[in-house]
Amino acid sequence: MDWALALSTLPMWQSLPLVVGLGMIFGMAGPVAARKFWGLDRLKINNEVGGFKFAVIGGVYAVTLGFATIVVWEKYRDAESAVMQEAAAISALDRLMNPLDQASAHNIRAQLRTYDRIVVDEEWPTMRVGRSSPLVSKALDGLYASVLAQVQQGSQDNAILQAQLTQLNSLTQARRERLDLASGIVPGIVWLVLVSGALVTVGFTFFFGAPSLLAQILMNGALSFLIFMSLLVIQEINYPFSGPVSVTPEPLLALVSLWSD
Repeated sequence: MDWALALSTLPMWQSLPLVVGLGMIFGMAGPVAARKFWGLDRLKINNEVGGFKFAVIGGVYAVTLGFATIVVWEKYRDAESAVMQEAAAISALDRLMNPLDQASAHNIRAQLRTYDRIVVDEEWPTMRVGRSSPLVSKALDGLYASVLAQVQQGSQDNAILQAQLTQLNSLTQARRERLDLASGIVPGIVWLVLVSGALVTVGFTFFFGAPSLLAQILMNGALSFLIFMSLLVIQEINYPFSGPVSVTPEPLLALVSLWSD
């Protein structure tokens, strides 16, 4: 388990002080240390030239941070869509069993219910640590085998069989997409850019000298809060199926409730 996944599994009351709290301490302690080491007079010299450079650094990092936030949010929504697509495919397959003989329909419907149940009970917990469940893969293989067995038996109309295979492929694609997203959205190199960019952007402000040290500390605290809160948002939805902000199996659970009625 990497650090990003481990952090995403923490409750919010723990991850908030770890990310935002430590970031604000860094941002607010920096001006105090710089003022003590260099003195106000030497730091004030940097204000004019440093201000232009900080505008460039801040602008570049703001674009990077905003782009990362948008991409991660879109992928999080894709994870929600994948779960809904999977549930829709299961429901459609269930309806497409109506033309089958009673024994075959009962067998495949039982497998669909088993698949739905073990996805919720077995695969959802494993996705929280970025892994899949072999039991779900086995259940999916059984579904393919049962549907394709109709070809050998010659007991099914080609159009209906094609519709069943289309929905089964849609189910497989939706599962593959949610498993891919469960392993994390932001690559390690992007995390390196985001974290180092945050430290550089906040750290650059240490070389400025405001007449009021308290005002500079408060300004740095506000800047650090915004930057590291954005990083926390990215972190919390980086693994869509882990942590307090996660995609729930509600569409799949709704099918269980529907079948039990």
